Amino acid sequence: MADVAGVGAVLGGKVAVVTGGGGALCGEMARALGADGAKVAVLDLRENAAVAVAETILSAGGAAAVGIGCDVLSKESLGEARARAREELGPADILVNGAGGNDKSGTTGPELPFFDLAEDAVRRVLDLNFLGTFLPCQVFGRDLADRGDGCVVNVASMNALRPLTDIPAYSAAKAAVANFTQWLAVHMCLTYSKRIRVNALAPGFFLTDQNRYLLADENTGVLTRRGKRIVDHTPMGRFGNPADLTGALRWLVSPGAQFVTGIVVPVDGGFSAFGGV
Repeated sequence: MADVAGVGAVLGGKVAVVTGGGGALCGEMARALGADGAKVAVLDLRENAAVAVAETILSAGGAAAVGIGCDVLSKESLGEARARAREELGPADILVNGAGGNDKSGTTGPELPFFDLAEDAVRRVLDLNFLGTFLPCQVFGRDLADRGDGCVVNVASMNALRPLTDIPAYSAAKAAVANFTQWLAVHMCLTYSKRIRVNALAPGFFLTDQNRYLLADENTGVLTRRGKRIVDHTPMGRFGNPADLTGALRWLVSPGAQFVTGIVVPVDGGFSAFGGV
């Protein structure tokens, strides 16, 4: 894994909690934090996936890592995860909220017009992305407030800044994450400590299991019309790789960003800067 100049083991002794850490994007972020010396609690609804990522951190020489099964929509489950993380690693210094995703049944299309989207599908997407960020901040944020120091990095989306066709619930949910990031940044500073920082990443387009059905043919891998349009409107001409997120993450959690709070950082290959002509 490539290092970032000046970041190196600067996180030694810090405890990082990563929700959704069993997935492709957040798993890579968890490994990056481990490579920089953090002790990492990898949380995921799929405990086996969380454990697998924790094992890769340890096998790469990480200081400490533990995989924990956790439902980010349950404060009870989050509380149990916090207790275990504190027991095995210590209280959290860094919280990365990466759990989230879309639901095909909440996506419009020729066979599912907007007017027929099911309420429960929309609610699932809103809950997973917004409440799935809000609740971990309530539970693990107590560690930061008690210490008066630490940082939160939420995972928003380019959809939070530029809503895309067909995914109204996901776009709205990620917009809520971006807005909440700004709110919590101010709240933590004014109520608890000026040394608690809250920021967010806004990934552009990364081909993952969650969105592959929208972007590429499942049998041939050939880009769909939507996938091709996205690449055509990304000046760098490609989808992102999981490692593309780690540089911005490492900066946000490092002392190099000590005067940075309440921002949403696009990591999108220039998508948000391109007007299409």
